[in-house]
This record gives sequence, structure tokens and C-alpha cells, in this order.
Amino acid sequence: MAEFLTDIQTIRERAREEIAKGPVTDAYGADLGRVLQVLNEALATEIVCTLRYKRHYYTATGLYAEPVAAEFLEHAGEEQQHADRLAERIVQLGGEPDFNPETLTRRSHAEYDASLDLIEMIKEDLVAERVAIAAYTEIAQWLGTGDPTTRRIFEDLLAQEEEHADDLRGLLERLPGSARTS
Repeated sequence: MAEFLTDIQTIRERAREEIAKGPVTDAYGADLGRVLQVLNEALATEIVCTLRYKRHYYTATGLYAEPVAAEFLEHAGEEQQHADRLAERIVQLGGEPDFNPETLTRRSHAEYDASLDLIEMIKEDLVAERVAIAAYTEIAQWLGTGDPTTRRIFEDLLAQEEEHADDLRGLLERLPGSARTS
């Protein structure tokens, strides 16, 4: 049987002494303040993405709008779930989720878009997904083994953002008049 790096009695004593820290123990290896900041930036990103997809859902018009709008609505719901997961993790780590609408777009990695052209909506949503993919990949790598739980959350979000990007690329490829961009 393998031995613990720290004896179990010491682990138990620390657990009792620092009970108010909840899940954050001496084994936590990341910069907690910076992790909370990054989580809040990602939260802002997911909220902005939810709002953008909702706007696009409600304002999509034209011959091909119905299936595209359905995709927008599905993505909006999934982005909201992402925001909820991030907010829960922030609270779990002892932080406060920042839902302040006055600073939301400044803190977000992605931009809000008010396009009315269906193809432009898809392109802007695809750009936002690519921004999230790049940012979440970098965040997961940065977290490494310092905070494996938060890293796994970002890896889960990343997988769904990649799926969203693939969905949007597929929509662009199927719509007439939407010349593919490199």
C-alpha cells in the first residue's frame, strides 16, 4: 500500500483548523485570486454569448431562418448552463460571481453582436466560439495540475464550444450565399 506524502493525522488536523476554507486545502496549487478572476471573465463570456445567441434567435429572418434559429436557441441554453457551472465553481472556491451588467462586455472574451443578416449572425457566433475555444484551451493549460477540478470544467466547456463551432461551420457550408472564409 502506498504511503501518503503527508501523514493522515496532519491532514486531519489541517482539515479541522481550516474548515472555513471549504474545498480549498493546502493541496490547492493554483493562485486562487487569479483563478477566481479568470472564472469571472469566463462567466462574463458565457453570459454575453447567451445574450448574443438569444438576440440572434429572436431576430433571425429569411428563408433559412427556422433551422438556424433553432440552433441559436440550443446554443443559448448550453451557454447559460456553462455560466451556471462557472458561477457554482466561483462560489465553491469562496468567491463571488460577478453578474454586473455594467461591466459584462468589458470582462467578456467574446463580443456582443447585433447583426440582422442571418449569415453575419452565424459568422459572428462562430468567431465568438473560436475566441472561447482559444481562451479556454489556454486556461486549461495554465491551470494544469494546480486546480484539476476547474481545469476539467474548462475542458468540458471547451468540448462543447468546439461542437458549437462545428455546428456553425456546418450551417455556413449549407447556406447559399455564405462564401466560406478561411
